[in-house]
Amino acid sequence: MTSAADIAVWLDELLESRAFPDYPGALNGLQLDHRGPVRRVAAAVDFSGRTIDAVLAADANFLILHHGMFWGGAQRITGQVYERLHRLIQHDVAVYASHLPLDAHPLLGNNARLAAALGLEPTERFGAYEGVPIGVAGETSLTTAELLARADAFATKFGGRARASWMDERRQTQRWAIITGAGAGSKEIRDAQARGIDTLIVGEGPHHTTVDAADAGVVIIYAGHYATETLGVCALADVVGEQFDLPTTFLFLPTGS
Repeated sequence: MTSAADIAVWLDELLESRAFPDYPGALNGLQLDHRGPVRRVAAAVDFSGRTIDAVLAADANFLILHHGMFWGGAQRITGQVYERLHRLIQHDVAVYASHLPLDAHPLLGNNARLAAALGLEPTERFGAYEGVPIGVAGETSLTTAELLARADAFATKFGGRARASWMDERRQTQRWAIITGAGAGSKEIRDAQARGIDTLIVGEGPHHTTVDAADAGVVIIYAGHYATETLGVCALADVVGEQFDLPTTFLFLPTGS
């Protein structure tokens, strides 16, 4: 019989979780233990009441998240926070979260998987958090309009749409980079410009990035935070299922972002 701790130890090693700096609220690793054993694995991007409803409906008792239970940092166990924890403990559901380690993984990660979904082949890393590379980059000969169309088709599957900062419809993409989730910022645009990357594919970014990108000669494709971060947890659930001979379920819970 497989315990939550068994899976967590294996995942920590697979993802090299201890080697990654991260936002403190990410709290990568096993966030909530249970009595077990694990009977079904579920995966979701976000932690919410909807997620718990879906976990219980799927009869799963090991939940893999990208954005974990403690994203808001230390908080009182009252109200909604209490209700969420109470339901998980009442139904003996364990929770494991992986944020940047999952984004960065060269095979299972959100960035690598999104590149593959868009028909792109990474040849180098791009974008670092405290010196640790997270994103991927490479070369192509696609028009930027075609790349946007591919990103839009991908985003549509996950309840969203892709859009781009201002561009000439005849523009060619020669060098691209991907940072899923909230991947567009002033630093990323400066890094792209310095490295000759002309197209940056992200989940989302603030409005000023569209203006900054135009001045830098970079086009940003915004493919949705939720959509761009679905593939990693799906892949992670699949490999856990294979490793421990357990059924798995992806919880499709689009957020509109």
